[in-house]
Amino acid sequence: MKRRDFVSVAVAGTAAIASTPAAIQAAPPEGKAGRIRQSVCRWCFPKLSLDELCQQAVQMGLSGIDLLGPEDFETVKKYGLVCTMVQSHGLADGLCEPKLHESCLKTLQERIEATAKEGWRNVICFSGNARGIDRKTGLKNCAAALKQIVPVAEKHGVILNMELLNSRVDHADYMCDRSDWGIELVDMVGSDHFKLLYDIYHMQIMEGDLIRSIQKNHRYFGHYHTAGNPGRHEMDATQEINYPPIATAIAESGFDGFLAHEFLPTRDPMTSLREAVELCRV
Repeated sequence: MKRRDFVSVAVAGTAAIASTPAAIQAAPPEGKAGRIRQSVCRWCFPKLSLDELCQQAVQMGLSGIDLLGPEDFETVKKYGLVCTMVQSHGLADGLCEPKLHESCLKTLQERIEATAKEGWRNVICFSGNARGIDRKTGLKNCAAALKQIVPVAEKHGVILNMELLNSRVDHADYMCDRSDWGIELVDMVGSDHFKLLYDIYHMQIMEGDLIRSIQKNHRYFGHYHTAGNPGRHEMDATQEINYPPIATAIAESGFDGFLAHEFLPTRDPMTSLREAVELCRV
């Protein structure tokens, strides 16, 4: 399953998961969860309802759930969690295409306002697919769109995060597929309310040198995603990314945002998630 194919539906989970908030164990005390606030992406766990995923998140000491829409906000709030990244316009139909600016900006404004109403921080955005647009023109098109919407984000205290995605394996023709392109865009926009979502899995595929990139460019990164490579599965010994030192580099950069797990489990999903959380606990 790919994120763009995911439809948020309530699916019956395992009987072992408690059915009411009262059954949830208390989250670890302040500081016990480590120096990085972690969360989990909803779309990766379709066999659990959002309620069930929230219950598990609380037990693991997570801060919230990633990539939700406003229709899900009341559920996460019920468990004392936040939406760590609010979903917005489509991944392929993004800001590098001028004819899509009006619809994308309308959605972004709605999501910025909904996020600010909850006192939360992050809204995602995408460059979209190039569809024949060269990279220099796409850069200018994205900057032009963002300069219209970033003042709204600034007014509401919200950060827009454009995700870096790989164009080799998962998202062919996606424009914002390298960190240097994204960094140039952030500089063009020139606001602390526009940053990059640095997806560790995607950037391993496109450019590698992850720790050095984090150490050098962390001021450009407002959010992180994880997954194992190859395969976008568990972050274990079957894959090539060594997450503990990466998490340490993120923590030592002074990062105060969220790191969200976005992998597709191949075995017991909650065991895999718990292992990922421990790998990234600093």
